[in-house]
Formats: sequence, C-alpha cells, structure tokens
Amino acid sequence: MESYTSSELMCINAARLLRDGDVVFVGVGLPNLACNLARRTHAPHLQMIYEAGVIGARPARLPLSIGDPTLVSGAASVCSMYDIFTLYLQRGNVDVGFLGGAQIDRYANINATVIGDYAHPKVRLPGSGGSQEMAAWANRCYIMTPHQKRRFPEKVDFCTSAGFLNGRAQRQAAGVRGGGPLVVVTNLGLLEPDENGELTLTALHEGCTIEQVQENTGWPIKIASELRRTEPVSENELHLLRNELDPEGIYLKG
Repeated sequence: MESYTSSELMCINAARLLRDGDVVFVGVGLPNLACNLARRTHAPHLQMIYEAGVIGARPARLPLSIGDPTLVSGAASVCSMYDIFTLYLQRGNVDVGFLGGAQIDRYANINATVIGDYAHPKVRLPGSGGSQEMAAWANRCYIMTPHQKRRFPEKVDFCTSAGFLNGRAQRQAAGVRGGGPLVVVTNLGLLEPDENGELTLTALHEGCTIEQVQENTGWPIKIASELRRTEPVSENELHLLRNELDPEGIYLKG
C-alpha cells in the first residue's frame, strides 16, 4: 500500500461517515473532497448544498470557492443564500454540516474568530460565515481538523459555533434543533461525544497511538472502553482523490 498524507487520511475517513441519500451542507476544501469521494464510492445519491444558494451541485471540476460557477452546472436548483438557510437548514432539511476551525474544545465548541482576548487578540481569524448556523441547525455535524495541542484547548478562546457548550443539557436548554457534532475526524483518529457531550477517543487510525492523542490534546481526554481501529485507506480511495477529484493537489497538498 502506498503512503498517504494526513489530509488524505482525514478526507477518506470523513467520506466514510456520509450515508447514501444524505443532504450535505458543504464548503470548499477537504469537506468538498470528502463529499465527492463518498458520492463516487458508497453514496451515489448524496446531495450537496452550497452556502451561495446551489442545491444538488454536481461540479465538473474542483470548485475554488462557494461562488465558483462550476457549482451551478447540472445543479438541481439555484436560489438565494437566505432561502438556503431558512427553507433548508433551519427547517431541518439538511442532514449533515461539515465544520472546521482553529480551536475545538472539550465539548466540541469551535473557535474561528480570535486567538487570545477578543478585544486585543493575538490572531484575528476569518470568523463564522455560515458555520454557526450549521452547528445549530444541521441534523448532525462532522468536524475535520489536524490533531495538534494548540487546536484542542480545554476551552476555546471564543465560541464561534456551538458544540455542546458546557454539556448536552446546556445545548438542549439553548433550544437549537440540530444534533450537534457527532464525530471529530483528525489525522490520529476519531473523537465522539459521550452522554454529556464530552469528546472521547473512540477510534485510532492505523499506526497511531493513544499516547499521541494524549500528547496533542489540551485536557485529559477520555478513552472509549472499546477503542477500535479505523479501516485502512484503500488504493481506490486514494486513486479517486489524487487523480479525479484533486489532480493538481490544490487541497490535498495544502
């Protein structure tokens, strides 16, 4: 088996989480690759929705932004951004939202706004976009991020998108309908919320260890009693990613 990068590993494992027939609110980058990989393997009826107002997108090439014209060709419908968020997302018609961020904490809250104090930040980040809406209203959410200690603090510096806040009870009290983050996919393994919403290591990728996860997490992370191994990356999955979906390595090598 040829070697693969951490981006390829995350993309493949994220794709495997998607189900045939899912309606997925997706952005560009690795989540877009994961959706297209799923559609070309086990989920041919997967439907992609883009924030700009494209429903059922079937891009002929890799889109470079949510406003890339290639998203419109062959799409089922094109509408306004307002319609996407109100008539589809908030109404409960979106099965999956893909999220990412600079920080993900113990309860899967996401920071994509600032590092440090909000009034005097060390780093100012791009911000939410539509991610806070996806985190609140999508039926389920998946997060993709490299597993690094700086990305996994015990508490985010700023809560851009709600995971489980301080626990499942607080999320339920907030009144949002969405199910929250179900899986965090990293280059080391899979993290899933426990009964209280706290992220727990449930699976390791091939060649990765519990010690690596512990060293790269900013709190004493829980380990599932039945820790499993993810399925090895297949040659077909790598071929599709490298030769058909991102042949120029725009996102896979980034």
